[in-house]
Amino acid sequence: MTLSIGDKIPSFSADMTGDQRFDLQEHQGTQIVLYFYPKDSTPGCTTEGLDFSRLNAEFAAANTRVFGISRDSLRKHENFKTKQCFPFDLISDPDETLCRLFDVIRLKKLYGKEYEGIERSTFLIDAKGNLVQEWRKVKVAGHAEAVLTAAQECHQR
Repeated sequence: MTLSIGDKIPSFSADMTGDQRFDLQEHQGTQIVLYFYPKDSTPGCTTEGLDFSRLNAEFAAANTRVFGISRDSLRKHENFKTKQCFPFDLISDPDETLCRLFDVIRLKKLYGKEYEGIERSTFLIDAKGNLVQEWRKVKVAGHAEAVLTAAQECHQR
């Protein structure tokens, strides 16, 4: 199943930091940003998380909650979140259930070796649970600002 703009996001739940469980149904009436990133505590992923953190109050003002997702363990997520003081939670997806749902697993190359990894991607879900915008092959610089603008526009509709 591939999600397209306008599709209702299927209900899902997953473990996240703070010994909590994310349940999409519990967020009805709130916009959600899900940003998928390759790995905790790497330079690009740290910068991206800090960018979303810096804009957290503006996201909240637009009735939007931000969540980061990677395949890292909850322990790694807790350490990453604590070290960087992220004001939002990180969702652990070690079995790639969410990665596959949002189709973010791609064949990548590093030092001549091929492997499957997360393609940096972000998804904006409206207050009714519909996918309203997606960003794929994300470049970190300016990305959080672009997502915030889209969230603000969606909130005003």
